[in-house]
Amino acid sequence: MSEKRQLAMITGASSGLGLELAKQFAHNGYDIAISGSSDRIFEAANIIQDLGVEAYPHKADAATYDGVESFWTFVSELKRPVEAAVLNVGIGLGGAFAETDLKDELRLISINISGTVHMAKRVVNHMVPNGRGRILIVSSISATQPTPYETVYGPSKAFGFSFAESLRQELRETGVTVTALLPGATDTNFHSNAGMDSSEIGASKKNDKVLVAKQGYEALMNDEDHVIGGDEETKQQAIDNRTTPETVKAARHAKQARLQN
Repeated sequence: MSEKRQLAMITGASSGLGLELAKQFAHNGYDIAISGSSDRIFEAANIIQDLGVEAYPHKADAATYDGVESFWTFVSELKRPVEAAVLNVGIGLGGAFAETDLKDELRLISINISGTVHMAKRVVNHMVPNGRGRILIVSSISATQPTPYETVYGPSKAFGFSFAESLRQELRETGVTVTALLPGATDTNFHSNAGMDSSEIGASKKNDKVLVAKQGYEALMNDEDHVIGGDEETKQQAIDNRTTPETVKAARHAKQARLQN
């Protein structure tokens, strides 16, 4: 371990976008504490350490209070100031709301909303007394539109976006910055894990996860309030969403997200 290196923490870093974000920090000389719900988090740590920094992996269930708290305790016990925190953990759920299982939706809310607020509270209460720190909250372009057939997921990400923008303003005079990352569809296992392989969006071309992670990292370092993650088409969609009627956006997303038999 090098005490000269800064420490970043990243939730949901076993694979996908979370791991790519961890790599961005590693390439820029940060030691990294990472969490994940499976043993893959230890494999991710090996990948990060191969980039020449220290990685501190912790396995925990982000759907539970104890799971979130255990990662923060783990980070705290490193006895180092957290200079950057990426709140990335999140899951999706595809399917018609009338047919999906309530327990799956409540788990999604526990991870995407409750877990984000819980970890943000710990991070903010750590950073503000230090007078510095950077927080990246991973939302989604879904936050800019209705998301039928992902009817709980989209609102959970809208919460994350609004939460980030609100917290950013509160902390403006503290030295702590907050940035929201809103990725479009990205080449991870997200849609497959959400049971959406048979949907139009599940089968569609995705944004490069390395590009999206780089955009998120750079926006965080440049103190931007938010950034759309993806290619120019994705960024244009976010712009168009500002003026497109909600009913039109809802119908478009329904076509893309509806599962095919």
